Amino acid sequence: MKVLPALVRHEARLLASLALWVARRRHGIGDGRAFGYARGQGAVMAGFLFVCVIETFTMSVLLRGWPTAHRVVLVLDLYTVLFLAGLYAAWTVRPHVLHHDALRIRQAAHVDLRVPLELIAAVRREPRTTHEGTDGELNLPVGSQTSVTLELAGPVAHFTFLGRRRDVTVIRLHADDPRGLVEAVTRARSAPPVPPR
Repeated sequence: MKVLPALVRHEARLLASLALWVARRRHGIGDGRAFGYARGQGAVMAGFLFVCVIETFTMSVLLRGWPTAHRVVLVLDLYTVLFLAGLYAAWTVRPHVLHHDALRIRQAAHVDLRVPLELIAAVRREPRTTHEGTDGELNLPVGSQTSVTLELAGPVAHFTFLGRRRDVTVIRLHADDPRGLVEAVTRARSAPPVPPR
């Protein structure tokens, strides 16, 4: 059964992201250049967290006469708050990263795709709010929008949350600075290769 290991890995990444966020560090940047995609999501997540905290308090009051139900609901509510905090942390500490030979495309703790620069046939700014999800396309919207489109010269294998393989030739993603990402990828594609160390 692949579902349970996938869920455990995902939850572990969320907790690790939360630890990195508290320590003000980011994951997997190395010598690359980071491009965030979570700007503007803080207020939305804060709203969700506020609602969850209010719901936790309300349920504690309503279930105070049923201790077993109260404990179960309290654990679930606290886990939900932790999950939402970890999700926002993952958005923040796991940005897209441009290396000298590849673009690492990420979305929170569940997408981490390495695209070699030589496979990028075209990159452009393309704001979109609708995504049909046809075969060969990978859409990674944030707040229901993408801002950068990559067209690939050949397929790249993307593995879904549960491990199913999909070959993609078009990737749409969001970046807080789409123009900067497009320009950086364009420059990196035309730069001479870095000799091995």
